[in-house]
Amino acid sequence: MIPKTHLHAPCYGWQNKFARVCWAMVYYTLFRWSPIPLFGFRRQLLRLFGATIGSQARIYPSTQIWLPANLEMASGATLGPRVNVYNQGAIKIGKDAIVSQGSHLCASTHDYNDPIHPLVLAPITISTNAWVCADAFIGPGVHVGEGAVIGARSVLTKTATAWQVYAGNPARAIKQRAQFGGQQ
Repeated sequence: MIPKTHLHAPCYGWQNKFARVCWAMVYYTLFRWSPIPLFGFRRQLLRLFGATIGSQARIYPSTQIWLPANLEMASGATLGPRVNVYNQGAIKIGKDAIVSQGSHLCASTHDYNDPIHPLVLAPITISTNAWVCADAFIGPGVHVGEGAVIGARSVLTKTATAWQVYAGNPARAIKQRAQFGGQQ
């Protein structure tokens, strides 16, 4: 079970809001308009705002990141064009994992059983060599296992087993993926 954190209003203090306003200014003036090949430049901007970004991580300029401080990416990980990283909760992306264009990672929800509907933070982990295909949705508290593939336009709301291929809404395991990268 992935730990979840309930937050009651006010959810975020002024420091968090100030950091997000500063990030938005940098995003819309420098990050968003940087040429595609300048992956190192975007890694540095994200690090300045508290992200943990490994060497050779690739983040495209049209990727939207809500709060860099809640993002961790290992070396060789990729966030493709138009990926929406809604990381009110933490999001961790493993080595050589790929999140393809138009995908949405959402690490929070609301407690609908509480009349106040407090925010619930639930971290997302995308493991080494996993691939989240185009336009897929990864929900709060989800763990994508090593080498798992989440098919295009799939909606994943539960843990994905390592080296399995998932498809559909809701996403279901449809077949085994061949292991590589020293896996047996």
